[in-house]
Amino acid sequence: MPLLDLQRQYQQIREEVLAAIERVCSSQKFILGAEVEALEREIATFTGATEAVACASGSDALWLALGATGVHAGDAVLTTAFSFFASASAIVRTGARPVLADVDAGTLNLDPAQAEAKLREGGSYKVRALLPVHLYGQCADMDALHHLAEEFHIPVIEDAAQAIGAAWRKRPAGSLGLTAAFSFYPTKNLSAYGDAGLVATSNAQFAEHMRSLRNHGSLRRYYHEEIGWNSRMDAIQAAILRVKLPHVEKWNQQRREHAADYNQLLAEAGLLSPKTAAPVRLLETSPHAYHVFHQYVIRAQRRDDLRKFLAERKIGTEIYYPLPLHLQPCFAYLGHREGDLPESERAAREVLALPMFPELTKEEQRWVVESIAEFYS
Repeated sequence: MPLLDLQRQYQQIREEVLAAIERVCSSQKFILGAEVEALEREIATFTGATEAVACASGSDALWLALGATGVHAGDAVLTTAFSFFASASAIVRTGARPVLADVDAGTLNLDPAQAEAKLREGGSYKVRALLPVHLYGQCADMDALHHLAEEFHIPVIEDAAQAIGAAWRKRPAGSLGLTAAFSFYPTKNLSAYGDAGLVATSNAQFAEHMRSLRNHGSLRRYYHEEIGWNSRMDAIQAAILRVKLPHVEKWNQQRREHAADYNQLLAEAGLLSPKTAAPVRLLETSPHAYHVFHQYVIRAQRRDDLRKFLAERKIGTEIYYPLPLHLQPCFAYLGHREGDLPESERAAREVLALPMFPELTKEEQRWVVESIAEFYS
C-alpha cells in the first residue's frame, strides 16, 4: 500500500488529461502562452488574489515571491526551522540570510511567540519579511503573525506550497500575505506531471516584476532590465493543472474525511490514550484553519522501528522532515547547535506521514491502523 497512489487519480481524469495535452501539442505553443495565462486567471480566482504568476517550480515561486517583495543581499527573512529545504534555500538564493525560529508543539507551524522573540533580538541583518509555512496543509496562525508584521513593518510572504485550497478564518491561502508561493510538484494536492509552481498576489506591480524575473529579467524580447532566471511554466503542465483544478475542492474534502477516519480509528484502537503515555499523538488543528491534509502526520514513539515494521507489511510512510533546517550542514554558518530549537528537533524524531490521497479506502486505513496497533501491542 503506497503512501500516495497517483494512478487512481489518473484513471478518473485520463481522457481529460490526454485531450488537454493534445490541445497543447496541436497548438505548438509549449512555453507560457494561452494555457499558462488561463491557469493564472483561474488560480487567482481560486485563491482570492487578483494576480497569479506561473513558474517552473515551487522553489522558484518562493524565490520570485521574495525577490518581487524587495528582499535582497544583506537582508534577513524570518521563517520556520521545520519545513522543506526550499523554504530557507529560496531566502539564500536572494542573497538574504534565513532567521530560523522554532515551531508550535501542537501544529508544528511557526510559533508566533518564537518569531516575536527573534524579531526583538535584532542583529546585524535587518529582517525584511516574515515567511510562514502552511505545513502539511494547515495555515499558520495568521492572526498573530499579521500582528507581528504590522508591529515590525514587514510583509508576510506565504509558503503555501502544501496548502492549495486551505484557508484561515475562511480566507484562502494565497490571499493571506503580500505574496504567496505554491508548488504543483506531483505529490501535491493540485499536482502537475512534472515540476511547476505559481505565485499569487494582489499587487499588480509585484506581479509584473515576477513576470520579468521568470523570463531572464525581460518583459520585451531580447531586452533585459535586470538579471532574472529561466523559470517559465510549460504549457502542457498548465493544461494538466487546468483539468485538475475543478476537482481540488472535492479531493481536499476527501482528504479531510480520511483524516477524521484516521483519528477515529486510532482512538478506537487505544493508541491515543492515556494521553501522557500514548504511543501515538495527533497534531492539533486550529479551529480557525481549514486544513486540507496534504499529509496526515502522527507523532510516534519508536518512530523508526514503527516505520520499518510498516514497510515490512508494504505500507508506505515518509518522514517530513528527518532533520530540521537549523541543523542542515549547509546552514552551519548560521551558528545553530543541537538543542537550540527543541520543538523542531523533537518533531524530527517523532513525525511519520501515513498514506493519504483522495482515493484511499476505509479498509486500507483500517489495515494501516491495525498494523500500528499490532506494533505497539
